[in-house]
Amino acid sequence: MKNKIDLKSETARILDKLGVPESAWRDGDMASFSPVTGEQTAKVRTTSPEEARRMIEAAHEAFKAWRLVPAPRRGELVRLFGEELRAAKEDLGRLVTIEAGKIPSEGLGEVQEMIDICDFAVGLSRQLYGLTIASERPGHRMMETWHPLGVVGVISAFNFPVAVWSWNTAIALVCGDPVVWKPSEKTPLTALAAQAIFERALKRFGDAPAGLSQVIIGDRTIGEVLVDHPKVALVSATGSTRMGREVGPRLAKRFARSILELGGNNAGIVCPSADLDMTLRAVAFGAMGTAGQRCTTLRRLFVHESIYESFVPRLIRAYENVTVGNPLETKALVGPLIDKAAFEGMQKAIEEAKALGGKVTGGQRVTEAGPETAYYVRPALVEMPSQAGPVLEETFAPILYVMKYRDLEEAIELQNAVKAGLSSSIFTLNMREAEIFLSAAGSDCGIANVNIGTSGAEIGGAFGGEKETGGGRESGSDAWKGYMRRATNTINYSTQLPLAQGVTFDIE
Repeated sequence: MKNKIDLKSETARILDKLGVPESAWRDGDMASFSPVTGEQTAKVRTTSPEEARRMIEAAHEAFKAWRLVPAPRRGELVRLFGEELRAAKEDLGRLVTIEAGKIPSEGLGEVQEMIDICDFAVGLSRQLYGLTIASERPGHRMMETWHPLGVVGVISAFNFPVAVWSWNTAIALVCGDPVVWKPSEKTPLTALAAQAIFERALKRFGDAPAGLSQVIIGDRTIGEVLVDHPKVALVSATGSTRMGREVGPRLAKRFARSILELGGNNAGIVCPSADLDMTLRAVAFGAMGTAGQRCTTLRRLFVHESIYESFVPRLIRAYENVTVGNPLETKALVGPLIDKAAFEGMQKAIEEAKALGGKVTGGQRVTEAGPETAYYVRPALVEMPSQAGPVLEETFAPILYVMKYRDLEEAIELQNAVKAGLSSSIFTLNMREAEIFLSAAGSDCGIANVNIGTSGAEIGGAFGGEKETGGGRESGSDAWKGYMRRATNTINYSTQLPLAQGVTFDIE
């Protein structure tokens, strides 16, 4: 299939416009490919371990100066970054589509998410509040103060190539922390572009220390340098549970902090009272959006037996009719998988489901959507007799396993019977069912929604999950506390020295 757009030239045009130097992507040692066509778009220069260590040392020196800058002033840099992102939104969003394969609205939406977290962080820069605590001792005051933590390492995944970095970076910067970022090897160009946009904000800001934000590019060897370096105080790592099992213990070994955002095997429950028209739309986007390559993708659906026969055929029709195609040249709602390995993993899971009695709609490769080097697939809906085999594991592809349930307690138990605990949702107009789902006896996930899907989290809430999802929290609410250190202070303004708990220690 011949493509109308010369992706290599288009990528070069965008990188040049955004100010990424050619030396970073023209003749490097790591090839960058677009899943839209499978073709090589650039050759990125990687970072050596020695360079990475020097960059971390520079970030630590930047920390010594940045931590002394008043937080509202630090927020001004993030405000300028938000302005630069607004100006570059169209170009960066298009680059996300080229490099990650997202449809245009999702590429632009990811950049909007970056803008939104900048707005949030700017306000936060004047709200890094501590508590005043009642002291049991007369003439004493207790309080807590929050101080910058140190260098923050960010390891991001291909599916949100710039948004996840921005969640961490905007918050870390207002908290007084420099950032060293290792993007996925599959999406280095968007990282270089985001850094170039940030450097425009730095230039306007004027007096920021060198090394405040840096990008290191390479394979796991470079990631290991970031994880093991003693001057990296916190690593926020997004990726697979397997990756988290390696990163977490290495950080714990040296008593560094971690924010782990790992796998998600997310479920939805459709109750008898659900608004089925709204539910259909929510399930369709949650399961098929981003070609099933979100950590919050809906992967399991439990439908009450009384409405199964009326709802599931409608959902099957949506799967049969959804458009799959080149996101740069069509208005298709589903773009490509990231690579061949993702396609093969999807096919393996489907075959395993069939062997367990699964009835499959879709799942086949859509060869007319792109050349042989690209991997477009029709999303798969698999009706399963029970929750077993591949249903219990996350396959990073558009597969939705659909099952029946009889009562809500059973559905919640099935939902929670997986190792991950990221996102969940219930579709019901019954207040009692909704409240049970949100209670301590309900969903065990970090995100629990009512009448919306599992994906599409807003930056105002803390994002993350439990169990093998890692327990980390990023973005909104009080997630900022993870990027700072807390000190409890007691001030004695009296002339006496009473001890707490009534202890006496009188000396002559």
